[in-house]
Amino acid sequence: MTLETLPGSSGYLDLFPDRRMSYFSNPYVLGLTVIAGIGGLLFGYDTGVISGALLYIKDDFEVVNQSSFLQETIVSMALVGAIIGAASGGWINDAYGRKKATLLADVVFTAGAVVMAAAPDPYVLILGRFFVGLGVGIASVTAPVYIAEASPSEVRGGLVSTNVLMITGGQFLSYIVNLAFTEVQGTWRWMLGVSAIPAVIQFFLMLFMPESPRWLFMKNEKDKAIVVLSRIYDIARLEDEVDHLSAAEEEERQRKKTVRYLDVFRTKEIRLAFLAGAGLQAFQQFTGINTVMYYSPTIVQMAGFNSNKVALLLSLIVAAMNAAGTVVGIYLIDHFGRKKLALSSLSGVIVSLVILAGAFFAETPGSSNGIYGWLAVIGLALYIAFFAPGMGPVPWTVNSEIYPEQYRGICGGMSATVNWISNLIVAQTFLTIAEAVGTGVTFLILAGIALLAVVFVTVCAGDQGIDIR
Repeated sequence: MTLETLPGSSGYLDLFPDRRMSYFSNPYVLGLTVIAGIGGLLFGYDTGVISGALLYIKDDFEVVNQSSFLQETIVSMALVGAIIGAASGGWINDAYGRKKATLLADVVFTAGAVVMAAAPDPYVLILGRFFVGLGVGIASVTAPVYIAEASPSEVRGGLVSTNVLMITGGQFLSYIVNLAFTEVQGTWRWMLGVSAIPAVIQFFLMLFMPESPRWLFMKNEKDKAIVVLSRIYDIARLEDEVDHLSAAEEEERQRKKTVRYLDVFRTKEIRLAFLAGAGLQAFQQFTGINTVMYYSPTIVQMAGFNSNKVALLLSLIVAAMNAAGTVVGIYLIDHFGRKKLALSSLSGVIVSLVILAGAFFAETPGSSNGIYGWLAVIGLALYIAFFAPGMGPVPWTVNSEIYPEQYRGICGGMSATVNWISNLIVAQTFLTIAEAVGTGVTFLILAGIALLAVVFVTVCAGDQGIDIR
């Protein structure tokens, strides 16, 4: 048994394999993907910018400098907001559509950016982080689903992965912005405040974008849906796509009209799908990716590079590798397959985390900027090189396509919530655990979790009959 995924014109493509679309063959779809993906850029920018801004926030507020807990709270309060945003984002998407959900996310994110930039003390800053998190949480649910529902089946994986590329691109951009403002008065205020710019840009661009054709079908606005689909497919394939959507709509209508959260766990098929989707989201975070992105400058300083500017520069290189690795993942996910990509990615992550742990075990207080410091930086770079093409895009791609239409919004929101809760746990505990047991032991713990993730992917893609190939 395999789970139902997004409908696609497989019969048409079997008859006319030469008419398969490529990633760049339809500028309209690619433009829609990039505009929707600005939500991913906001997600990535916020993840990366706080890592650099935190170095200067500590300089401005002595109370923050003296408290690891307060540092963790400044980082993780955005995640609290994101958990709430993601949990409500599924309902907002299903009730009001993908387009309105995106517009709402932009408004909330912009408000949060303004509050952060003007914050007179750490506690108002934390409030701004919460609002930013709300916007990011809604966007993290909306963008992958919106892109997937407007994508031809043969390039859906690559197009959804573009959202992940925007996340990593946002992280890279954040480090460039961090470096640009290191010598400017009000450093961290500029770093955090300029994040409003892409949110405002996306808001105005989204006003001209269509609603998701599948959501329009679900709401019985078929004429509007066909207008959107006609800009994606040629006339011959359009008919086939409309037939698929009509069949899927009728099947969903016969099943049930209203889906509640508990309904996800009542049907074995949906329960297994959610287990696979939420499990992948949890392991994406518990293998440490946002620990690396939130705290990479801090980790670099732990490795002996004490200058804020040098730490940011080395972290910029790590972020550039993250973006480059995601570009590779966009190609591999539709050619190599989800399962193989995840497993190969996790194998490299384990090796990289062991290298990182070894570097910190060998590092001594008197070996600043020595060979072990560079080994830690190499471990960070290798970690990103292996993580970015696989465990970066695979969880979001699988969650955008594995659920039936009626459950897609609610299950997507629930699995994104799992991602954000896992993210919060890791961000809120990393520095504390590193102080308690040592940074080397902390990275070994993450390596052990990555090993469990290998077992999970193997079991879910095999014995449970869940199709994430």
